[in-house]
Amino acid sequence: MLYENNNIPIVNMDKIWFYYNEEAVLQDISIKIYQDDFLGVIGPNGGGKTTFLKIILGILKPNKGTIEVFGKSPENASSEIGYVPQYVNFDFQFPISVLEIVLTSRLGLGFKLRYNKQDREIANWALNKVNMLEHKDMAISKLSGGQRQRVFIARALAREPRLLLLDEPTSNIDNQSVNDFYELLNKLKEKLSIIIISHDIGAISHHIKTVACLNHRLYYHYDKTITPNMIDSTYSCPVDLIAHGVPHRVFHKHENNKSTN
Repeated sequence: MLYENNNIPIVNMDKIWFYYNEEAVLQDISIKIYQDDFLGVIGPNGGGKTTFLKIILGILKPNKGTIEVFGKSPENASSEIGYVPQYVNFDFQFPISVLEIVLTSRLGLGFKLRYNKQDREIANWALNKVNMLEHKDMAISKLSGGQRQRVFIARALAREPRLLLLDEPTSNIDNQSVNDFYELLNKLKEKLSIIIISHDIGAISHHIKTVACLNHRLYYHYDKTITPNMIDSTYSCPVDLIAHGVPHRVFHKHENNKSTN
């Protein structure tokens, strides 16, 4: 099935429920994500945002409901998805180069025990896309937080995905690196569909195409409007958000929710 047609969803979640023990972390989630979408997902800690991504990745399976990614089960679509987790379980003092970090993503593609010429060409291409090619032989321990984040994005890109998932990618980098990071995403979104989880509502609302609010339930209007109802239903604390400069993105026009409420 081809996905050049924007009318065909690349991710189709229908009435998804997911439980940790007996707690419903995701409740009746339905959403369609399309080719060329750049979706920002906001919500409080513990609201199920990372679980939402892991369902798409096929790392977690829903207890109820159905999901298709590129018309397949998430497990069968995993090679078409790039993922940058919030916390990378990696010893940054380990003696490994930037290029070697990026190459590790190629081992999971097909049955191979070593890298070939094509793998190295693609790894170099990915590093060039994130402006880190000149650092390819540098030890990962020598890089700044922002540079390391770019390397892990390059690692995700080296899988040649059609969908890129990013979980709180700016949480551990400085303000200048954050600005550079969003400039990078603006370039990548021309070729990829992107889903980004972030607490930085002001920043993502400036860059993303659509925004969803998630706190166990999903509030989504298929545009970038954040309504007072979405904020109140998701956070139950609009005053705290006002203090962070959000009201310029919150509008009082409330449309019929196309997703579950």
